[in-house]
Amino acid sequence: MRNFVNKRAGNLKPSGIRKFFDIVSEMQDAISLGVGEPDFITPWGIRDTAIRSIKRGLTQYTGNRGLPELRENICKYLKCRFGVEYSPENTLVTVGASEAIDLCLRAICEIGDEILVPEPCYVSYAPSVVLAGGTPVTVNCIADNDFILTPEQIEEKITEKTKAIIVAYPNNPTGAIMTKEQLEAIIPVIKKHDLLVISDEIYAELTYIGKHVSIASLGDMAERTVLINGFSKAFAMTGWRIGFVCAPPEIDDAMFKIHQYSIMCAPRVSQHAANGALVEGLSDDFSVVEEMREEYNRRGRFLVNAFNSLGLKCFQPKGAFYVFPCVESTGLDGEEFANRLLMAEKVAVVPGSAFGEAGKWHVRCSYATSMAKLTEAIARITRFVNSLKNE
Repeated sequence: MRNFVNKRAGNLKPSGIRKFFDIVSEMQDAISLGVGEPDFITPWGIRDTAIRSIKRGLTQYTGNRGLPELRENICKYLKCRFGVEYSPENTLVTVGASEAIDLCLRAICEIGDEILVPEPCYVSYAPSVVLAGGTPVTVNCIADNDFILTPEQIEEKITEKTKAIIVAYPNNPTGAIMTKEQLEAIIPVIKKHDLLVISDEIYAELTYIGKHVSIASLGDMAERTVLINGFSKAFAMTGWRIGFVCAPPEIDDAMFKIHQYSIMCAPRVSQHAANGALVEGLSDDFSVVEEMREEYNRRGRFLVNAFNSLGLKCFQPKGAFYVFPCVESTGLDGEEFANRLLMAEKVAVVPGSAFGEAGKWHVRCSYATSMAKLTEAIARITRFVNSLKNE
């Protein structure tokens, strides 16, 4: 029988995250620190907006771009919160930020185009580049430099085939951010080589030091930046699958056509819910988001202190809701540590290698779970690390 599977798809490695989720789902009394999902319930006002839209019978398709009022409020939100200006005409409502990433890469990639992918990073970037026909080129970001991108690192990886760079801060899995000054430092090399920036800002609201700075807000960078964001993390709306992407007109047009043929439109009820989140947030300065951010920050500091006290050097996250401790002092790499910890103590963490080779000696722990579970998880991890000393 002929092999009907596309080689690019067939050669993809399975997600390094899903494996642990599948095991934990069948393991009694397990604690998962692997899920990048808020443990908060979607705020009532947002849910109520969705319920009312259903009661009114608003269950049809929307236009391909999404509800006009939602796109207008997305642009107001970006300008109000981050000083970024895009037009509703070049704003596309997507099925989560994940669709936006896929659309962007499919819209820009020709066979052989190189896309710079800073690592450690979200697990979907490199596979999405490959599926779009491009070639991912790794840029290793290191803990000693707070996991930021530097001009020198970018310059070193650029060839005549380089088309774009992914910038993802606050970062998953490290919790790193880039300041205005650090972003300004990489802009000259981006312009020198005429690169497109794909800026994934899904954790923008979860910044603990100062306020998130979007590269699209700096100078004329909006002209060469595709800005991706969504509602999953900041508004605890993961299951609603609603995101958005703003882009320069030519790229927006290409993404829009792909979206038309592949998705048609994001779910209408989710669009109404997202619009409700923005209307409420713009009127009360996003107080619900602020409450969640403060709680995440408290949990993150707890985990960092715990891991450092165990001798597992841990970077203090400045955004998102993950810690990325180094487990090299145990004599195990991240994969071995995660597997043995799961079997010995029923605590699931994600091997750092799932986020690129730069994460080999790390594990990722999400603190988007209750303090009670985090406290119990640390007790079990402490017991496990101490047991390794007796081997």
